[in-house]
Amino acid sequence: MSLTPEKASELKQIIQDQLIKMDIHGKIRAVLAETLRSEGDRGDRPLSEEDFLTALQRRGIVEEAMKELSFREREREREREPVPAGFSSGRATTNISPLRRYLYLQVLGGKAFLEHLQEPEPLPGQVCSTFTLYLHFRNQRFRSKPVPCACEPDLQEGFLLEVHRDGPGDASKMADATTMLSICDPVHMVLIKTDTSGDTTLISSYFLDWRSVLSAPNGKTGVSVELLGVGSECKVPTGVLNLKLEMYPPLSEILSPEVISTQQSLERQKNAEKERLFLVYAKQWWREFLEIRPSHQSKLVKIFAQDENGVNRPVCSYVHVLRAGRLLESPRQAARFVSLLAQERAPVVGGGARQEQWCTMMAFLCRNKGDCEDHATLLCSLLLGFGLDAYVCVGTKAKNTPHTWVITCGTDGTVTFWESLTAHRYLHQPKDPEAPPLVPQPKPTYPYRTLGCVFNHKTFLANCQPSDSVELCVFDFTDSSRWKAMSEEAVRSVCAPGSTSSLPPTPPLCAPSVHPSEASNQLELEMRYLLAEHRKDLGLVTIWDDHLSYLLSSALAAYELERCTGVSCGNEEFQDAVRRAVPDGHTFKGFPIHFLHRNARRAFATCLRSPFCEEIVCCRGDHVRLAVRVRVFAYPEMACAVWIMFACKYRSVL
Repeated sequence: MSLTPEKASELKQIIQDQLIKMDIHGKIRAVLAETLRSEGDRGDRPLSEEDFLTALQRRGIVEEAMKELSFREREREREREPVPAGFSSGRATTNISPLRRYLYLQVLGGKAFLEHLQEPEPLPGQVCSTFTLYLHFRNQRFRSKPVPCACEPDLQEGFLLEVHRDGPGDASKMADATTMLSICDPVHMVLIKTDTSGDTTLISSYFLDWRSVLSAPNGKTGVSVELLGVGSECKVPTGVLNLKLEMYPPLSEILSPEVISTQQSLERQKNAEKERLFLVYAKQWWREFLEIRPSHQSKLVKIFAQDENGVNRPVCSYVHVLRAGRLLESPRQAARFVSLLAQERAPVVGGGARQEQWCTMMAFLCRNKGDCEDHATLLCSLLLGFGLDAYVCVGTKAKNTPHTWVITCGTDGTVTFWESLTAHRYLHQPKDPEAPPLVPQPKPTYPYRTLGCVFNHKTFLANCQPSDSVELCVFDFTDSSRWKAMSEEAVRSVCAPGSTSSLPPTPPLCAPSVHPSEASNQLELEMRYLLAEHRKDLGLVTIWDDHLSYLLSSALAAYELERCTGVSCGNEEFQDAVRRAVPDGHTFKGFPIHFLHRNARRAFATCLRSPFCEEIVCCRGDHVRLAVRVRVFAYPEMACAVWIMFACKYRSVL
């Protein structure tokens, strides 16, 4: 958070008082005297500032001071995303190392968000649409607290980004100006709008080149960033953010603006040349592919795809080897996580054909939804991280609808299809077109019809078999008569991490943002209230059976486990418990349903559309007892699986 001058002065005074209380000056004088006494053993070499700082650190003075000056975070969940896997958590305390270099990025408000020009001022306590700003920089992720949407949104935030070095053994050294000039990683800023129902919209995705601060005389500089829209509106401004950049500690030497602009120009030229050479190669490769068979012109061989900013990038650059740390335990759990991110096609103004838009991984994760291409590239990245030989498939399903899914090839030759939207897995067994008519052929269970190409982070293969039908396809990628491969070196030149500075950096996954028990309890209370009110409107009394409600938990846990692993278990225990809880002569009815959101009213309205659920909710009879149980299963990012089960028991009257 940015501080007012009064608050900053107060904070400085608190720090000064604490240092006096610790007698930090006396400790420093003692170390200085001891260091000077040992100077005689080192010849005539003068004592440098670095030697003195090392002596302080060796004696634990710096560590002790920083421990005493640790501050409690007051806006834990609001101001920052849960810390990515592999990074130390700052939830309890935030320690700033004096030996590391930081970029302090302050957001000082927004303006010219003209779409919200007529937005009324929200009343205190009123639910309204909000803006949330997400940041990613060198494996660190942050988010702002949500603020009401307005023409001039009150986005006032501060983010401390660590600028660490890349070389082996260099991560603990402080980066100097020259080193930071060569760090071309941008700060990826994603602005998300959340409406009153919890639905999210991607407003803008912006890459900030922060290196202008390296030429600022006092290590501070202010910039105004014009945010552009996404998709078909990628050339239309959506608003302006005022930013302030500051290096901490201040640089001992600054660079001239000419040096920075020259470096940026050289990087752009290098990127442009690599992209030009790859485009020349891709055109030649495509001509060769068409010469194999004229019908290849109609195959879905997708080499380039547009991202949310309208930039054409090779499809291989959308896939990365992504490891989830402790957040996901298995490939099947990864598939379940990806399927919990909602599907939404890119919005288009007016009618016409479907508009295709592939999103950067950061934009997809922040929005918490995307199209099948986004799901497939994320799932493929996670499966690669789990050590599988995974590829994204581009083809069609029923009614010739374009679709993408994922394939994995086992060491024993097994081929498995993974549907990223549902987490379903299908074993592929190709048909033999030359087999006699009476020979039984395997019946496909998957929904896919044709296949044009497959790719991952380093391989691109086009299907050049006589038929592009999936059920006839042979997945022997080493057979050049069936698959035409692009040069791995050519793909690597523009898609490998660090190959070009124009590639969006890959963000780490963040820990779940919801607490499962608290979210389950809250949603269950809301569902109970809505059910009781609905029955009250019908003139019915609601009597709850808390024991029966508790018994439903095991069924919901079994449903989620089955979605994760494909294995059904625990159903026998649940049925036995229900038989014991329902007296003789009584009838039990239950209705489970699954959601991807935690909006109680939306969920209850959906449930009532089912005649089975309505029969339970509106149950009439003798000794009617009702039960409802909610289980929220938290996954990385903001993904969650919500299971709700309604049940009733009543005395059967003939």
